[in-house]
Order: sequence, then structure tokens, then C-alpha cells
Amino acid sequence: MEYLLRSVICILILIIVILAVRLGLMKKAAREIRTAFAEKLQTETNTLIGISSRDPEMRRLAADINVQLAALRGERRRFQHGDLELKEAVTNISHDLRTPLTAICGYLDLLSEETLPETARRYLSQIENRTEVMKQLTEELFRYSMVSSAPELSPEEMDLCRALEECLVSFYGNLQARSIVPHIEIPETRVLRYLDPTAVTRIFSNIISNALKYSSGDLDVSMGEDGTVIFSNTADNLDAVSAGRLFDRFYTVESGRNSTGLGLSIARLLTERMGGTISASLEGRRLSITVQFPGTGHSGRKSL
Repeated sequence: MEYLLRSVICILILIIVILAVRLGLMKKAAREIRTAFAEKLQTETNTLIGISSRDPEMRRLAADINVQLAALRGERRRFQHGDLELKEAVTNISHDLRTPLTAICGYLDLLSEETLPETARRYLSQIENRTEVMKQLTEELFRYSMVSSAPELSPEEMDLCRALEECLVSFYGNLQARSIVPHIEIPETRVLRYLDPTAVTRIFSNIISNALKYSSGDLDVSMGEDGTVIFSNTADNLDAVSAGRLFDRFYTVESGRNSTGLGLSIARLLTERMGGTISASLEGRRLSITVQFPGTGHSGRKSL
């Protein structure tokens, strides 16, 4: 009886060991599948998920996932191809629109030199205004398609402080025309980042242009020691919904009638392509747009 009991115990121990080993191998196979699956999603590759386990169920699971990955790669390629075709079409259309719009503007200039009744001159003014908006939209469409389909940017070490200062100086006339005296706080020492200077200038310029369109007469610009740049202004014509959609393509609020709705979309696209973040928030009547590029900042501040 005792011998039989020992035999049963040994058999049970053996079964437990076998099950533990098999469970360990299945866990290892699951980890291999999980790791390989994450890698395949992050990279464009035709390689398949392979596992060391000989378990038929785990190998069948890996095979099924490979089938779905192949289908996903096919959908991704179709999407990328269609997106590229769309961008090329927008580029071509916006380019083709430039010639007739230029001719229209030329004829409008000639017509404005003629002696016209007051009613006709008022209509002419409206036509000129709408034509200018069409020119801006066409130009922004062209720029957006060029930016979104452009190859890799050309990053180099640059000083964010200097880029921001130069951008603000370039808008001096526009700010003066709106009677806006900006309050500016920028670090005294350099804030170095490895970015594309042209792209950074475009980002800052588009944000300042947006502030000029929607500001109720003020503008605050500050840069933190960590390189975080905040543009804020009073925006009486904005609400929380509008502020949340400012980065949507072609979205404009009622007060921005001369806006194409692409400036901030381009700013977001360029910011994200360089690994940064951009966001908008509305607290009360005050709109703030925050741009941040990761990196190590420098200490010290100066007020302008």
C-alpha cells in the first residue's frame, strides 16, 4: 500500500513538473509573440513573427497574427499611396489656381483705376477682398501639401531664444498696425535645441499670425528655461469649442474671415515632426498656445 502511494505521488510530481515546464514554455512563447508583434507594428517589414516553442496551438496563434499583420501592411501601403496622391493633387490644383488668380487680381487693379459709381466701387471692394482670401487659401494649400509631403527636415543646433526674437521683430509692423504692444519674457542665455530652423520660424510665425487675427488688442510671449514657449492673448470671439479646433485643417472662427484655417495645422504638423508638442487652451477670455521641444534648458530671464 505504501509503495502504491509513493508511486502515485511520484507520478503526480512528474505530471506537475511536466505541466510547469509546458506552462513556462507557453509563457515564453507568449512573450516572444508580444515582443515581435510590437516590433512589427513599429517598423515597415515583411518578416514574420517566429517563436521557439513547438507547441502547435502557439505556432497557430503566431501564424494567424502573421496573416493579420500582412493584411495591415497592405492597408497601410494603400493608405500611404492614396494620401500621397491626394497631396500631389492638392499641390497641382493650388499651383494651377495661381495663374488665373494672378490674372484676376491684375484686372481688378486696372478696374480700380477707372471712374466707377459708388455702388460699383463697393462691389469691387468686396470682390477684391474675396479674391485676396482665395489667394491666401491657395498659397496655404500649396504650403501645407509641400510641408506634409516633404522629405525629412534638416535639423541642426539652434538657439530657440534667437529664433523667437527674430520672428517677433519681423512682425513689428503688423503688431504696430494693430496697436499691440507685446509683453515678452525670454531667457537671457541660449536655449539650444537640435531642430530645423526654417520649420521653427514657420511655427512661431503661424502662431503669431493667428494671434493677430484673433487678439482683442494684446499679446504675451514667454519662454521657460525648459524651452516651453507660450503665446497668449485675449480672444473675445473664441469659445472652448473653437479653441479646441484651432489646429483642425480649414477650421476658422467667424471673426477670422481672412483666415485659411491652415496656419496652425502647419504649425502642429511641423512641431510633431520634430518631436515637439503644441496645444491650445482657453481660460476665461484668454487663449494660450503652448509649444514645447524636449531638451535641456538654460537659466536666466530677461524682459523686453
